[in-house]
Amino acid sequence: MKKFLRRILAVAVVVGALSEIAVAADILPVWLPKPPVPADNPQSAEKAELGRRLFYDTRLSADGSMACATCHQHARAFTDGRKVPVGVTGQAAPRNVPSLANVGYLPVLTWAHPRLTRLEAQLEIPLFGTAPVEMGMAGRERDLLRLFREDPDYRRRFLDIFGEISLAAMAKALAAFERTLISANAPYDRYLHDGEEDALSPAAKRGMALFFDDRLNCFQCHTGPHLAGAFSREGLPFAEIAFHNIGLYNIGGSGRYPADNQGLYEHTGKQEDRGRFRAPSLRNVAVTAPYMHDGSVATLAEVIDIYAAGGRAIAAGPLAGDGRAHPQKSSFIKGFTLTPSEKADLLAFLDSLTDQEFLENPAFGSPP
Repeated sequence: MKKFLRRILAVAVVVGALSEIAVAADILPVWLPKPPVPADNPQSAEKAELGRRLFYDTRLSADGSMACATCHQHARAFTDGRKVPVGVTGQAAPRNVPSLANVGYLPVLTWAHPRLTRLEAQLEIPLFGTAPVEMGMAGRERDLLRLFREDPDYRRRFLDIFGEISLAAMAKALAAFERTLISANAPYDRYLHDGEEDALSPAAKRGMALFFDDRLNCFQCHTGPHLAGAFSREGLPFAEIAFHNIGLYNIGGSGRYPADNQGLYEHTGKQEDRGRFRAPSLRNVAVTAPYMHDGSVATLAEVIDIYAAGGRAIAAGPLAGDGRAHPQKSSFIKGFTLTPSEKADLLAFLDSLTDQEFLENPAFGSPP
């Protein structure tokens, strides 16, 4: 039955049947619950398709050079491969671009904003935010509305779906598209849920055992169906949310993080929240380098080394300090020892989380 459902999904992908995926989602692996959908923005194929067109449209930026897809590239699991993104003014953002794979399951969005819980609201930040400037549309809201009214295709779609042309409708359409970005067909999934023994290599199976072993504690922060630090689903009475300080910085031994990247502390002002960020999903992690909230780690091998050391020690420069001794570091970050072969096995497991079907699905790419 599971393989039959997977064949149906494959057919839907080939013919571009976005309607089969859009309703959050009528066709999902039997083991994966539906993501939550807000009552004021129910899914529809037509709405998601409008959102896809908006997502790839560079006219949504001040100088026509950027679209949402500029920083969220399909082949990179909707990341951009940069340390941090750069907006239309050349201003760099302080944080690495998070993947949008399975973003509809997240009860909190971005790296460390506890009150940013709706995709419809989060979308306003890259479009209209000024600190930093990303797409640069603050003060140009009328230009967007004029575009939607004067473009015949946009005008027809907005009026057919929403009965109006508005920025709120734009946000709802973009959010509807992003909720279709479901990744759940990696070799790991086929092995774990479909009983395909050969889906994982022997090395990946050994790496999986290490990942879920108390010695490494990886699973403590990367948990649930998407190996993430936050998760919600349809009908769940509460959301699972966790933020962690992994000892990445400890500037001058004072517990400080870089001034523009203090984590949850920026919103709560609580000392114990300094340096705490949401653990991202590890799905497709092999294609989303560089890593960490600030993109400061280039490879997965380096990530493993930092966790094995129990944090990162920076010997010199303005960020010098021993993160391993950070007073607010998570109790899960204790350090561990790996042999070279064990490290290779763990990397093989992380690579098995790559969902090639998701990365190549034409329903998620630029519209014709």
